[in-house]
Amino acid sequence: MVHIRQLDPGASPLDYFGYELRRKREEAGLTQKELGGAIFCTGSLVGQIETTLKVPTREFAERVDAALMTDGCFSRLVGLVLRSQLPHWFQPYAEMEAKAAYISTYQCQLVYGLLQTPSYAAALLGVDYPDQVLEMVAARMERQRILEREQPPALWVVMDESALLQVVGGRAVMHEQLAHLLTFRDNPWVHLQVLPFEVGAHAGMRGAFTMLRFDSDPDLYYSESYDQGHMTANPQVIRERSVGYARLQATALSPEESAALIARVMEDRYGEQSADEACDVA
Repeated sequence: MVHIRQLDPGASPLDYFGYELRRKREEAGLTQKELGGAIFCTGSLVGQIETTLKVPTREFAERVDAALMTDGCFSRLVGLVLRSQLPHWFQPYAEMEAKAAYISTYQCQLVYGLLQTPSYAAALLGVDYPDQVLEMVAARMERQRILEREQPPALWVVMDESALLQVVGGRAVMHEQLAHLLTFRDNPWVHLQVLPFEVGAHAGMRGAFTMLRFDSDPDLYYSESYDQGHMTANPQVIRERSVGYARLQATALSPEESAALIARVMEDRYGEQSADEACDVA
């Protein structure tokens, strides 16, 4: 007799998803293989998700809803599942980020998480989470859905020029990432400025930070170290960092100048044939 692993639906969002998937599939009279065929995946993958060995993607959840006619049940649940895959110390920030009306961030080395491509995110996350890359990338892409809302938060990003030059994942990944940044040029809710090297000493040299503003709750300041995040609503901290951020905005290139610099770096450094790789012409 085949042993079926029993899940506790109250243990975690992932356990609940697997429990409900098995229950609804069996209620529909389908085997794992039959459901897999209906949603364009293997029966093995269905089984792995039912037993929490794999984390479902949003696409998987939407296809299950369509196949089992579950009225969006799994599509609603998958957001909780993916958020639970974020590092435990990061989850409180992610919850507040999702509620913010205005997000302003300074990034000193990396592209901000809400603007990362899947390939760039995978290269970053693979360093610290080599066995959880797919799950972590899916969770990061889920975070980005706040920018697709009918009323998205206003996002203002000041990014150090070094983030354009630090090669993450290789030249092709960087070319794709910078091209993705340029897609936000005409987005009225996303503003991106690059802080050039020539600025010298500036208000963000102590490291990356983010400030969240809400419609009816106090502002929050967030920064993180290697393995933990720090979030505070201390009015004095908010005041000091707000002034510091305004100085960064004033010092950085304009959004138009920033887009031009990003495009130039994308082609000169990560294009089909960068200057340092070009063949010498006799």
